[in-house]
Amino acid sequence: MSSGVARALKAAADRLSACSPSARLDARLLLAHAMGIEAAPVPISADSPLSDDAVRRFEAALGRRLCGEPVSRILGRRAFWTLDLAITPDVLDPRPDSEAVVEAVLSRLGTRDGALSLLDFGTGSGCLLLALLAELPNAWGLGVDRSQAALRVAAGNAAAHGLGRRARFLASDWDAALSGRYDVIVSNPPYLADREMETLAPEVRGHDPRLALSGGADGLEAYRKVLPALRRRLAPGGFAVLEVGVGQAAAVADMACRNDLRHIGSQYDLAGIERAVVLQLRHGMAC
Repeated sequence: MSSGVARALKAAADRLSACSPSARLDARLLLAHAMGIEAAPVPISADSPLSDDAVRRFEAALGRRLCGEPVSRILGRRAFWTLDLAITPDVLDPRPDSEAVVEAVLSRLGTRDGALSLLDFGTGSGCLLLALLAELPNAWGLGVDRSQAALRVAAGNAAAHGLGRRARFLASDWDAALSGRYDVIVSNPPYLADREMETLAPEVRGHDPRLALSGGADGLEAYRKVLPALRRRLAPGGFAVLEVGVGQAAAVADMACRNDLRHIGSQYDLAGIERAVVLQLRHGMAC
């Protein structure tokens, strides 16, 4: 039996209110997904019909959300910067915090028209690399990841946004399979300490790849690998931007200095947290 959209939307929001602070928005997004339309124009008048098939899809999606699965995982998509990206269980769900990396890069460039070479360590969905390529029309980039499945997701996102000709993807453990140097290097390495992993919200712990989150006993294990790679892969005059966890900026800056890099700036996220550090080769200069 078909149901009215407005009634289904209200009933779903009521059910979700116990588990989500954004119950109405969640319901709207899931209903639009079930109807096969964009969320913005979901019809909500009382007499708008909802087909039996849409009702079944909506109920299935609601069941997943009520069990704690994030809306983005149910939809298989996440908005990041100016892009709508496909995500799968093989990649980290991009967060708004990571947009600080993109902001840091763009704010340091005198012009966006340069023929820059970009490198993204641990590219995952490709969010950082593709967001930058979308803003830098003459740049090209390489996204590196250990996961072949993640690389397929990133390549699909590049193609979907018309960036496939300027983006390449390569399976590598950091820079082990790389050669050459790059003007701009970005990375969002795993930075959660082991003790933090056990306190994560179920929406994160149960759905993001552990390898994309866990940074070892102190949360800094990945930086011990990526910082030497930056030293080897940064072009003279280039810079790198690394995302960091809460309170990690000073420790990462100190580690960078011991790898012949210097901390030249930071970018803060919308919550006022120092979320990204900007690094350059030292060339004998003090940290």
